[in-house]
Amino acid sequence: MEEALKASAALTEYRYTMNPGLSPLGEKWIPREPGSVASARRFVRDVATDWKATRDIPEIAELLASELVTNALAYGSSDVSPMSPVRVTVGRERELLTVDVHDACIAVPRLRRAGDLEISGRGLAIVQDLSHNWGWTLNPYGKSVWFQLTAWP
Repeated sequence: MEEALKASAALTEYRYTMNPGLSPLGEKWIPREPGSVASARRFVRDVATDWKATRDIPEIAELLASELVTNALAYGSSDVSPMSPVRVTVGRERELLTVDVHDACIAVPRLRRAGDLEISGRGLAIVQDLSHNWGWTLNPYGKSVWFQLTAWP
């Protein structure tokens, strides 16, 4: 109970500060449950489609968001309260669509190349290969892992 109260207090105090050049297009808070990945995917695809991102950008954004949200749920939960939500933010900075996935875990994401027979470990490599840019940022309330796609050339 004490951990849940601390997490709630931290979320109440948390003020997310985006890059001043980034125009937020949408934000969604999802529960820390496996079924939430599908909801996050639909949200990112719908925002990209609604804002008329070009070509196959909505589908690529959906795939990459799925990888980041899955990582937040799978690897970002060992030292975090199960009540702590994951935030997905979609924004625009000039021609770039930015998707930011924030969770309360401070473990830094690690890019690795999975072996041919491994069944996991390819998520960040996919994000790196398909995005214009990607990265992560630590803050006092956890971390954000983000990617950018050229959506409005």
